[in-house]
Amino acid sequence: MKVTPTVLPDVLVIEPRVFGDDRGFFFESWNARAFSAEGLEATFVQDNHSRSLRNVLRGLHYQIEHAQGKLVRVCAGEVFDVAVDIRRSSPTFARWVGITLSARNKKMMWIPPGFAHGFLVLSDSAEFLYKTTDYWYAEHDRTLLWSDPALGIDWPLDVAPILAAKDAAGRPLASADLYP
Repeated sequence: MKVTPTVLPDVLVIEPRVFGDDRGFFFESWNARAFSAEGLEATFVQDNHSRSLRNVLRGLHYQIEHAQGKLVRVCAGEVFDVAVDIRRSSPTFARWVGITLSARNKKMMWIPPGFAHGFLVLSDSAEFLYKTTDYWYAEHDRTLLWSDPALGIDWPLDVAPILAAKDAAGRPLASADLYP
């Protein structure tokens, strides 16, 4: 497995060793021992699987209490995946990173607690899988406005995204609940 820090050093791109032949492929998407050897200590408590259509934008989500670390990947299609550092004390506060995750490239991204997360579907549809280090709590769920000019996220959009009501009503960074 290859682990590469992004421009936000706590956010990691993980490329698993893929074993393929004419029958298909195999790879380990999670192995606690291998991840621990890379310095990634995480205990996952929940797996989530979503399917979305082209131009659906989900995010930028986080929990202000019970912050979740997320190990994310795509098993069908392609997305532009984004993490935003919302830890006020961080030297990378308010900075973002985005990478393309796809069924083809099999890359994963580790997004530690303290970051908002979202993705935009680039293919006709995409199936998105992610493991979380804490459970979902509705009362702590928050949404950072995906289009906040203060963040300047360069979403690869050529049309208006398809948004859930909670994503359209996300709060700009200036008035959002943030981590210390």
